[in-house]
Amino acid sequence: MEYPVIFQIERIYYPVLAVIGVTANSMAIVILKRGKCGLSKCITQYLMAMTAADLLLVIIDVILNRTNNIHFPINFLFITPVCALKIALFNAAINCSVWFTVAFTFDRFVAISCQKLKTRYCTKRTAAGVIGILGAISCLRGVPYYFVPSMSIDNVPWFCIEKDDYYTSPYWIACERIDSILTPLLPFALVLVFNSLTVRNIIIVNRLRRGLRGQSTSENQIDPEMENRRKSIILLFALSTNLILLWIPYLVHSLNWQITNYHYTDKYFSTPVHIAQQCGYMLRLLSSCTNTCIYALSQKKFREELKNMIKFPCVFVITLCKR
Repeated sequence: MEYPVIFQIERIYYPVLAVIGVTANSMAIVILKRGKCGLSKCITQYLMAMTAADLLLVIIDVILNRTNNIHFPINFLFITPVCALKIALFNAAINCSVWFTVAFTFDRFVAISCQKLKTRYCTKRTAAGVIGILGAISCLRGVPYYFVPSMSIDNVPWFCIEKDDYYTSPYWIACERIDSILTPLLPFALVLVFNSLTVRNIIIVNRLRRGLRGQSTSENQIDPEMENRRKSIILLFALSTNLILLWIPYLVHSLNWQITNYHYTDKYFSTPVHIAQQCGYMLRLLSSCTNTCIYALSQKKFREELKNMIKFPCVFVITLCKR
């Protein structure tokens, strides 16, 4: 049987994404944990939480779900209780990944636009509390998906293929619609609002600072405060834009075919809807592997730490050989 092109792409795409995702996110966590990137403890806390959620997402969905389903059919991971647990953990991880980005966006908005609130809110302790609350809520949101009514094969609980009444049940239809609103529609709206307000405040403040500095200093002299804000905003906008752009195909698909059968009768059914769905999944999961690249491109000290980490094994081997 000749598989369609989209399936052939998936066979290569997901294993490669798994290797890149685990390696990149693991390295990012180690580098951020060392605290030598010149970032505040508050920012570091959010970035570590986002990276950890992305790593969990790669392990659960890319490795244990998609790569396993394609390359290792019929194993214990297909037993319904295990399969249902994967779905619940996947929903928790993806909610964490998105909402941690929203929390980081709001933190930067407060830091730049709300000076009175900044000293109390933009702290490591507050960041840890926000991350903990969002993580707990995300886990609770994943619990209902463990109990999705699934079919059994010869009275044996295999796979997580939803029963027909799942697609007609008012309860599950409502769950799907609420879930689409909470992730990603509401987060996207909040990110856009916070970023717009932040940009507006930066433009106003920069004009005032240029006016004040223009009266007492040379125009060519660098303003450290403005430079720090510029770096912070580049990181913020890069992360936000990356999230939104890579989620758009999935969002468009989910709005048009929100409650259709996720498990097609024919796995290799080549239709535009199926292809759009699979491309949306691939891009959505790609967003969990790109944050390390964004850190490296936008943060000089992170690049230096990354280079040192890559060089270390080589230096270690050379040192051993010399001995």
